[in-house]
Amino acid sequence: MSWATLSNIYRLGLKELKSLWADKVLLILICWAFTGAIYTAATGASQELRNAPVAVVDEDQSPLSRRRVGAGDPPDVRPPPPATQAELDQGMDSGRYNFTLIIPANFQHDVQAGRRPDVQLNIDATIMSQAFIGATYIKSIALGEVNEYLTGKRDSAATPIRLSTRVRFNPNLTGVWFGGVMEVINNVTMLTIILVGAAFIREREHGTIEHLLVMPLTPFEIMMAKIWANGLAVLLGASFALIVMVQHVLQVPIAGSVPLFLAAAACYLFAAASIGIFLGTLARSMPQLGLLIILSIIPLLLLSGGVTPRESMPAIVGNIMLGAPTTYFVRLAQGILYRGAGLDVVWRDLLAMTAVGAVFFNIALFRFRKAVTQTQI
Repeated sequence: MSWATLSNIYRLGLKELKSLWADKVLLILICWAFTGAIYTAATGASQELRNAPVAVVDEDQSPLSRRRVGAGDPPDVRPPPPATQAELDQGMDSGRYNFTLIIPANFQHDVQAGRRPDVQLNIDATIMSQAFIGATYIKSIALGEVNEYLTGKRDSAATPIRLSTRVRFNPNLTGVWFGGVMEVINNVTMLTIILVGAAFIREREHGTIEHLLVMPLTPFEIMMAKIWANGLAVLLGASFALIVMVQHVLQVPIAGSVPLFLAAAACYLFAAASIGIFLGTLARSMPQLGLLIILSIIPLLLLSGGVTPRESMPAIVGNIMLGAPTTYFVRLAQGILYRGAGLDVVWRDLLAMTAVGAVFFNIALFRFRKAVTQTQI
């Protein structure tokens, strides 16, 4: 690569940065994506039981049932109000209660006699994110209360083994730790495709693409300028998001090296930006680009392995997503930021991501040259 080519790429990139600075809507989008969007994504969708509305019908009114068996304590659940059988259905139908617990008469007597009384737990399954978590939580609280009442210990000695659980990487199973970091990873993909694709369409709609074509510039230089300029803006936003929003505002510990993640993100930007340019060559206007971006970004984010493990997907979907750079970027980003993985662990994903990115770059370059030829004709 000659010095003249590097100079052209650098100067065109400065022009891209000035155009981005003049576009206040995109600037607001970048600022929001790496500040407010991260905070709301991390704290708005709770993965734990928080303030769950529970109602308890105590038909026994014994010392054991009054221990609020299965109700739990704040902030996991709200203090359960006294309720009657007639109020339960109406409360669940109106959404006032998500969980209702019915303790039958003679509950304490049956427990002390060695019988197994039935305790009814009703769950509003429309709250899928909390239904299974709440059922397990209330069951464990109920068993713990009964065991403590009978034996003085919350753990039952009836099981043949004692399972010692060690939770790694997120000891308290805090959903904020997952949501904040994943939002940063997802926004790197989303913004890169949007910014680069919009930059290409903006050139076409304003007619400045024709001005570039009459200059001694090549499609490669124009593409590289758009990639490094918009990629730099995204990389700065991601750095701010990790250091300020994630580590300081959300108080999420980063296990690995932030510089290593940013270096991997810089490699990934070429692949994501190439996808943006490719979509820009297909679209003829900004509305068309918006529709193509929606059709592209949603599968890239949902099927990358960040929302659900790739092992849980159908085999054909998992194999198709091996051709997407987001699959490798999400995996290596989670390894670095969550598990403290180093280059010796993530180098395979980094190499595969770079190779897939090179394929997308060449496809985008081919489409760009074809579009340039058609414009000149």
